[in-house]
Amino acid sequence: MKLLQNKKIKPFCILLIFTRAFPLPHPSQEVKATLNSQDDYEQKPRQLQCTSLNFRDFQFAQAMLFAIEEINNSSDLLPGVTLGYKMYDACGFIARSVKVALTLLNGNDIEALPADACTRPAQVQVIMGETSSSPSAAIATAVGPFHIPMISHFSTCACLSDKTKYPSFLRTIPSDYYQSRALAHLVKHLGWTWIGAVRSNDDYGNNGMATFTDTAEQLGICLEYSVSFFRTDPPDKIHKIIEVIKSSNSKVVVAFLSHMDLDVLLNEFSVNNLTGYQWVGTEGWMFDSQIAAMDKNRILDGAIGLSIPKAHVSGLREFMFNVKPLNSSNSDFTDMSLMPIFYNVYKGVYAVAHALHEILNCNKTCDINILQHLQRIHFKTKEGDEVYFNENGDPPAKYEIINWQRSEDGILNFAAVGLYDASLPSSQSVVFLSLDCIFMQLPVSVCSEKCPPGTQKVLQKGRPVCCFDCIRCAEGEISNSTDSVTCVRCPLESWSNENRTACIKKEAEFLSYKEIMGSLLTAASLFGTCVTVAVAVIFIKYRKTPLVRANNSELSFLLLFSLKLCFLCSLTFIGQPSEWSCMLRHTAFGITFVLCISCVLGKTIVVLMAFKATLPGRNVMKWFGPTQQRVSVLGFTLIQVIICILWLSISPPFPSKNFKEFKDKIILECSLGSAVGFWAVLGYIGLLAMLCFICAFLARKLPDNFNEAKFITFSMLIFCAVWITFIPAYVSSPGKFSVAVEIFAILASSFGLLFCIFIPKCYIMLLKPEKNTKKNMMGKGAPK
Repeated sequence: MKLLQNKKIKPFCILLIFTRAFPLPHPSQEVKATLNSQDDYEQKPRQLQCTSLNFRDFQFAQAMLFAIEEINNSSDLLPGVTLGYKMYDACGFIARSVKVALTLLNGNDIEALPADACTRPAQVQVIMGETSSSPSAAIATAVGPFHIPMISHFSTCACLSDKTKYPSFLRTIPSDYYQSRALAHLVKHLGWTWIGAVRSNDDYGNNGMATFTDTAEQLGICLEYSVSFFRTDPPDKIHKIIEVIKSSNSKVVVAFLSHMDLDVLLNEFSVNNLTGYQWVGTEGWMFDSQIAAMDKNRILDGAIGLSIPKAHVSGLREFMFNVKPLNSSNSDFTDMSLMPIFYNVYKGVYAVAHALHEILNCNKTCDINILQHLQRIHFKTKEGDEVYFNENGDPPAKYEIINWQRSEDGILNFAAVGLYDASLPSSQSVVFLSLDCIFMQLPVSVCSEKCPPGTQKVLQKGRPVCCFDCIRCAEGEISNSTDSVTCVRCPLESWSNENRTACIKKEAEFLSYKEIMGSLLTAASLFGTCVTVAVAVIFIKYRKTPLVRANNSELSFLLLFSLKLCFLCSLTFIGQPSEWSCMLRHTAFGITFVLCISCVLGKTIVVLMAFKATLPGRNVMKWFGPTQQRVSVLGFTLIQVIICILWLSISPPFPSKNFKEFKDKIILECSLGSAVGFWAVLGYIGLLAMLCFICAFLARKLPDNFNEAKFITFSMLIFCAVWITFIPAYVSSPGKFSVAVEIFAILASSFGLLFCIFIPKCYIMLLKPEKNTKKNMMGKGAPK
């Protein structure tokens, strides 16, 4: 800091570590590579020697040189300060990467810099690299306790976000935590629930696949298999992987592989013609033109996956092409498909420069720990992109969704078909520009086909959750969505439709006038009423004849009136039940029938009393004259009226909806309210009917033609038979049929009384008038 205050130039050195051996010339230098041994390379570091030349890593180095040259030529950023650098080859070995880092931390140089690069002993401020996650994790573990920042441009393992293990690690590429989740959401978005997976057997592949698997399970995606591979594995391991893929049912394979591992696998895939699969890839290989060039058999055609968003750094392309003699060659070096990664290197160098700029511009109390300044820098590149690190040392996570599309002339294009933004909610994070741009026909990869609405998923025993059977919803239950896990029971007043996809309102059922059964019963009721009126007319017309007078005309007319009410009260049972109709139907029925039976009972008692009065010394008729007959009828009826009043007062009948009789119908009926009240009404009617039957039975053999006890006996037999059979029929009949049974019983018993008691008399009055005489009624000289 003191040297800077004295306006002297102080160089800062950056260490860059890559994975393979390559020469590191200035862009103006010519590149001449000779294939010598690694030992010879280490013994003669000044010579441009290497065991192999990897243009990918060479391009990363050139991106860093470009950024350093821009910064050193800038008058705004670090004015008067020169950035220096050291680059080392890890040769693809993690141990060598750690050795390089520790050697520099101990203050020793593995390779000396040119004299004009740094005027003071090397002072490494930041380590740039590594390209892969596992070497980066090893180096970060070693340098973390010394608070030496390490910025990686391509190490994506989510494990590196753990600040307790890697406190000084930063990166300019998003963590695989976001990429793994993005892949899972992408797979779900495309409807694939039964997939396979191949991963690199290192920190990158294992950690990435672990996060992917966890997210996939949450989204209902199942992995049929998940196999690992490392580029140094023996050939039989590759063959086993191929057999696993071929023997599987899934048609989608998620490849969480580095480009180096896929290089090895792709060759064997081509030999075994492993075509017909949909590949889903990571940024490790999705936009790698070298991988695409190797795919001669088009194994990966149609692959879809994630890549770092496209980037452009003005001047970088020209800077790289200025390396001689590569500028005129037709080699891989001219491929700029990895420009997003070059941009990551570029941003990392500028992040260091901005952090150093802050340190050099602050006062003596300023913290000179470059790591702390790096962790809070926030700036824009010349391309307008923001650069900053979150609390885990990661940049914002945004990806492009790339699809490998081959044109008609055979040229493969990396088409951007969508976006993934981790800052958005999960439901909005995957945005496709157009699915039509991706597939002519979307592949299907499921263990079980989607369950349509109207069914529910039932897991297959012993298989993953993605394997299930579609079971039709039970009656009264529905599912109105695809892949429903349960069927929902319809509300009480609704029922499932035929397809079990919607609840429809249950049909309300009651005995209606419009249906055939209701119409027939109505017609029978009206017919009975008309016949009763006709009989009454006949009796009125012949009211002064012996036949009418001999059969107690007053009780006969009262009986006809009650029979007419009996026929009419049956109409109250037809139609939609209401509060008033429910109370009226049973009470009207109970009172009218008691009035009817009371009249019949009165007529029967009159017959018995009349014959008792003909015996010498008997004058019993004075005890059952017209007044007593009226009082008895009124008394018997009044008892029923009291029973009905109590019933209506305590717990009256009321309209209700019966959901139990039929599953798909609502029976609108009258609930009895108090069952005791209902059976008390019926029991009282039955008691009077039995008393009437006994009296009529006793009087059936009395002499004289006017004796109607035999007809009353027969009518009571019909009445009792009807109501005895009514009880089990009523109890067992469902819904509106129980109402029909009750109406039938009312009509049958009414017709029985009408026909048995009155029709014989009408026959005599209308067709046999000669028998309608007092002499014939007394049984004397009746004409034959």
